[in-house]
Amino acid sequence: MSSAAAAGAPPPASPKGEPGPADSTAEELRNLAAVREYMEVAYDPARASAAAVQHLVAPDSRFIAPTTFPEIKDCLQYAQDHGELMKSVSDLRITSFDVQFAKGSWVCLRYSAEGSHSGAPHKGIPATHKRARWSAAAIFELTPDGKSSTIKTFWKDWDKLSMWSQLGWLPGEAPALE
Repeated sequence: MSSAAAAGAPPPASPKGEPGPADSTAEELRNLAAVREYMEVAYDPARASAAAVQHLVAPDSRFIAPTTFPEIKDCLQYAQDHGELMKSVSDLRITSFDVQFAKGSWVCLRYSAEGSHSGAPHKGIPATHKRARWSAAAIFELTPDGKSSTIKTFWKDWDKLSMWSQLGWLPGEAPALE
């Protein structure tokens, strides 16, 4: 759980900025806080790694995103891989959680992010210094253990081609390699 949630901070804001639904259970608020913490760490170039999110992830977690990350099978592997991506997009950040809600053991997010290819080469493509903005949706299933919640399943839906096109990473768009 994040330090803000542990300190009794108000529940995360809804898209319009007000607190979550008044009828949210303590478990739902814990689940939302766990997912937000996972996302904030996984999208922080200085912290993204499997080790940094391990306390938020169930041992048998699954990550499902067959069109964008077909080789990634669990939430720790995703956080580690995302950390590698951020070596290329070193200023990547979530700009907003556009939609967020929890019901029982489920959390749904739609978020917007941005960043530029100003870091390491990406798959052999040198820094293009192009900027991109994109959005994605995520559905999480959590497993409560009484005092905290861990992420059991993470489904991600993201238009990777839009981001890659904006960054100049599509074949034929990138600068020629010497």
